[in-house]
Amino acid sequence: MVAVIYSGSNYADWRLADKGRTVASFKTSSINPFFNDEKHILQLLNKNINLIHHAEEIKRIHFFGAGVLNQGLQDAVSNSFTSFFKYARVTVDHDMLGAAIACCKNKPGIVCICGSGSNAAWFDGKKIEPNNYGLGYILADEGSGNWLGRQLIKAYLNETLPNNLRKKFMKEYDADRKILLEKIYHQRQPVLFLSRLAEFFVDNHADPFLQSIIINGFKLMIKTYVLPLKAQHPDAEVHFAGSVAAGFKPYLQQAANETGVQIAYVLKEPINNLLTYYSNKN
Repeated sequence: MVAVIYSGSNYADWRLADKGRTVASFKTSSINPFFNDEKHILQLLNKNINLIHHAEEIKRIHFFGAGVLNQGLQDAVSNSFTSFFKYARVTVDHDMLGAAIACCKNKPGIVCICGSGSNAAWFDGKKIEPNNYGLGYILADEGSGNWLGRQLIKAYLNETLPNNLRKKFMKEYDADRKILLEKIYHQRQPVLFLSRLAEFFVDNHADPFLQSIIINGFKLMIKTYVLPLKAQHPDAEVHFAGSVAAGFKPYLQQAANETGVQIAYVLKEPINNLLTYYSNKN
């Protein structure tokens, strides 16, 4: 049996398969070693009935996740999984490689993630070429759910949010200034709170003010990450993966058109393509 996991900032997507047949499909809390230590990860595994039931049957595990930034963080995930899955061979890598395999399989291409966070990289068909783009939710993440959440909070607190949207925001969220700032600056993972505010854009995407923010975010992401990669690899196809890219695909396409980029593929969730890829490998 093979287990494939793709973990973003909000949740981890799991697929268990045996002989090409999906045995289980479920989500757990995010597994991000930047925020979660080995003990926390192991506790999460021990709480899931699917994993408890199939732990000894799983022989291969392929994990791709946000926060796997170096060998030490990679080992935190690997050690937890090895401890729980006694008979499995475990591989752990960054979510960017998972997105690249899901979009490109074994072909080269430029791959962009735009979900809770955002990033981009050149994939040569086997590995990701390292770059300086992974600056995280404070310094980067242009166009992502986290970035959209930041723009919404700033517009609300600076009183530039149109009155109709301001009323909706106050009704749907705890819009007290002190509480909002507390959630952003003092809670452990503010990116979770900020990225979930993207739901407000989903519910009100027809509003011109929010449309402008979405399109400008995509254009900023493309100019910051995609165009430099495109300059290095002018013939490469450009792929996008992630909930924000897929959820606002028409606006992404508009931003791409305005920045001179042709998009080959937009994929909401890499997990199913990853399962197919690894189920077909020995």
